[in-house]
Amino acid sequence: MSGSYLENLLHSEILRAPVLHRAVRTLDLPLGSRGLDAGCGVGLQCKLLAEAVGEGGHVTGIDLSDNFVRYGTKWIEKEGWSQRISLVQGSIEKLPFEDNTFDWAWSVDCVGYGPWDAQPMLEELRRVIRPGGRLALLAWSSERLLPGYPGLEAKLGATSVGMAPFSESMEPERHVLRLLGKLRALGLDNVRAEAFVGSIHAPLDKDSRKAIKDLLEMRWQGAEKELSSQDRAEFVRLCHSESPDFILDHPDYFAFYTYSMFHGIVS
Repeated sequence: MSGSYLENLLHSEILRAPVLHRAVRTLDLPLGSRGLDAGCGVGLQCKLLAEAVGEGGHVTGIDLSDNFVRYGTKWIEKEGWSQRISLVQGSIEKLPFEDNTFDWAWSVDCVGYGPWDAQPMLEELRRVIRPGGRLALLAWSSERLLPGYPGLEAKLGATSVGMAPFSESMEPERHVLRLLGKLRALGLDNVRAEAFVGSIHAPLDKDSRKAIKDLLEMRWQGAEKELSSQDRAEFVRLCHSESPDFILDHPDYFAFYTYSMFHGIVS
């Protein structure tokens, strides 16, 4: 894994961390509790969760990528969190934990966030949570990044890249915004859904500017191939940093984005 990968993630955390922090506060995780971050990547949210449960708590992160786990473990050691966070490599569809191991489980942009069937993962997460514990699933659900250009942004959102990780042809029931029904089907109690909004506006400091620039590049990478020549030219004019009309240079720049959280109590 390149040394710049974590740097890019840390830059994106400028946008995500405040939003996810509000979600964590809403869950009111018990101090001293033990939880699971399913699809943890390099463990950035593990640190956020470990702060929430306090010194007596512990967070275990699991990810399918051995590279992510090895890289994240080194980062956690460097940050001094090894006593409160541990990362393991493994599949969420077959978790390497006993029944009722954790007080809660959490997953961001992973379980339910894609065209695949989430049911095996959901059943495994329920299995490892103690009765009375909470399961929370979060996903990036919307953004408005081009203020003043709603038509172009709508067209970008209608491309295959703009819809990713979903597609127009996938079954509606598999969409992340339909997770309420899946959690009820698991037998969870007090099932709820809510959205958390993040925003950013000019003047942008260096770190915020890089975070939004990276987001523009990642969100619609390759989307211009599906645009008309006129819209493609407008996209390049607004979204390429070399352009004299780069949208982030506008003195009135403003953007917002949302995370949606679906959660309930294991009975």
